[in-house]
Amino acid sequence: MSLIKEITLQLFFALIPFVMYNIYYRDKMRSYSSLFILITSSISLLLAMTFASSAVEGLIFDIRYVIMFFGLVYGGIQTGLILLVEFVIYRLYLGGDGKWVALLILVVSFSLSLVFAKKYRTSQNKTSIILVAGIVFSALPMLMTYLFLHSFFVQNIPYHAITIPLKNCIGIWLLMTLFSKAVEDKEMFIRHAQNEKITTMSHVAASLVHEVRNPLTAVKGFLKLIKEAPDDLPKVEQYITICLDEVKRTEAILSDYLSISKPLSERHERIDLSAQITTIHDVMFPFAIMNNVELEVQTPQTPVLIMANPDEIKQVLVNFIKNAVEACSHSAQGKVTLLLKTEESQAILEIKDNGIGMSEKEMSRLGSIYFSTKSSGTGLGLTYSYNAIHVMGGKVAVNSIPRIGTTFTISFPMKFESP
Repeated sequence: MSLIKEITLQLFFALIPFVMYNIYYRDKMRSYSSLFILITSSISLLLAMTFASSAVEGLIFDIRYVIMFFGLVYGGIQTGLILLVEFVIYRLYLGGDGKWVALLILVVSFSLSLVFAKKYRTSQNKTSIILVAGIVFSALPMLMTYLFLHSFFVQNIPYHAITIPLKNCIGIWLLMTLFSKAVEDKEMFIRHAQNEKITTMSHVAASLVHEVRNPLTAVKGFLKLIKEAPDDLPKVEQYITICLDEVKRTEAILSDYLSISKPLSERHERIDLSAQITTIHDVMFPFAIMNNVELEVQTPQTPVLIMANPDEIKQVLVNFIKNAVEACSHSAQGKVTLLLKTEESQAILEIKDNGIGMSEKEMSRLGSIYFSTKSSGTGLGLTYSYNAIHVMGGKVAVNSIPRIGTTFTISFPMKFESP
């Protein structure tokens, strides 16, 4: 029974990078880094060695080779070398009769891990590489122990024949398979979310073309008038002023569009949510007009400050407004209303439309990956928006009635001015 406990414990240590990846990167729009691999692998290695299994005092066996291989595959040679140094130092500190044999095994296994890691990254059949690596990492310690600690090996044949292979083979299979699947899912989500953003921005851009064309047409007309009567200075001056105002309006429209279409950054800062909503209203207004929908905004006169990523807030607002506009685009008098208010220490944003609405079942699945109420949608826009809001400390509630409309209520903790 104790051996089962030791095997289970070692397998848990092997899965630490996988568990921490799913926790740390759950709400982030990026995948792992070499630093993350180094830190999680180091923690796993130290715990595995500290609570290693042993048949006699001074001879310990753990999943060090699995972690070393994992670090080389996902962290690169630099991560592998750091893990190697970490192991050598800690193994010498632990001491015991088997420390020199352990170091010899590590030198050989590390060299083989370099070969396996290279093969793993380039091979189409990664499962076979994992299987071979697990067998080698199990056979190598048994062979070295048999050669240099023969009496110990003979006295504990069942331990070497069962415990060591189980830990290494199952450990490397679980860690490499689960981590690889988690990374693939995260990268697929990021790609689809980016494609969803590109699709959204292309729709907004199409509507902006009409909005920008209007001031350019006005400028063109006034320039013709100036050309026809260049000597009428009062009118020329008036026309030039109007042209400059139209150009400024065009610049503002384009600047707002570019501010929400650029790649997301990682910064968080204190921002005025009211100002952000006004900016997004100016960008999304042409999109609403193109879909025959009225877009109304009601915000307080005073700033509403929250801690957030300004790029993420803009993208979240675009996603919600676009969905609301599309939901009521076929209504006779489609209308989307954004109402921002404050209650105690919370900023409350209500996004209300009089569109097609949703059923209870549809509402319960909102924010789930790949769920969408639109036939051509992926649902990733709302999935991203829900995650971003939660990361900012906010909450999302939805109330909807089929053929009546939908109201999203988004709350954020407010950040008050420092005295």
